[in-house]
Amino acid sequence: MKDFKKLDEQIIQFNENLHFKGKLPKDIMVMNPFIENPNTLEISRSFYRKFYHDSKPRRLILGINPGRLGAGATGIPFTDTKRLEDACGIVFPCIKTHEPSSVFIYQMIDAFGGPKKFYQSFLISSICPLGFIALKAGKWVNYNYYDSSALEKSIKPFAVESIKSFINFGLKTDIVYCLGTGKNFKFLNALNEEFALFDQVIPLEHPRYIMQYKSSQLEGYITKYLEALSL
Repeated sequence: MKDFKKLDEQIIQFNENLHFKGKLPKDIMVMNPFIENPNTLEISRSFYRKFYHDSKPRRLILGINPGRLGAGATGIPFTDTKRLEDACGIVFPCIKTHEPSSVFIYQMIDAFGGPKKFYQSFLISSICPLGFIALKAGKWVNYNYYDSSALEKSIKPFAVESIKSFINFGLKTDIVYCLGTGKNFKFLNALNEEFALFDQVIPLEHPRYIMQYKSSQLEGYITKYLEALSL
């Protein structure tokens, strides 16, 4: 009989082997926290073993690409070190990060019923599971894959390969949730039309957009998320 790996083992193996081989435009660098920070891989292993040590099928939620203060530090999408410790019970040594998107996601997760219940039903990742930084006015800042047409074209094979890997974990393909109703949704929708990955792509406002521009409507957006995730 074939030895099927549990979901946590598959995710950990995926993270251990993450490498971006595409061509990068000038003054743009890839972030790979699993290589750059010796703590990240071990901490992320603890997270996935805690919440994904089973073979239960889940739906996929896809963001853009990791930012420096969330998955770019912890290796766990939309999870800064504060939420990792306070909500998930896992301490990340040496550094402390605060990411507004993580604040929204974990308020939504709390309204859903908490991390244990939420992560039994969903896996959060990104269309491009490695992030980027760009040199702007002498400083390195977060950069999205779609901020450069050359980078967007370059990450396409990597994105398709990654999403197919997620599906091969045994995830559900009836619905995928896209965080970002603009460029991220347009890109994912085009990929889906070309490669027939999912039956339906449902866009939701990106947590960063909500926290930056719509914070007064926070509860309404949490309700919108919960309604969409209950489909």
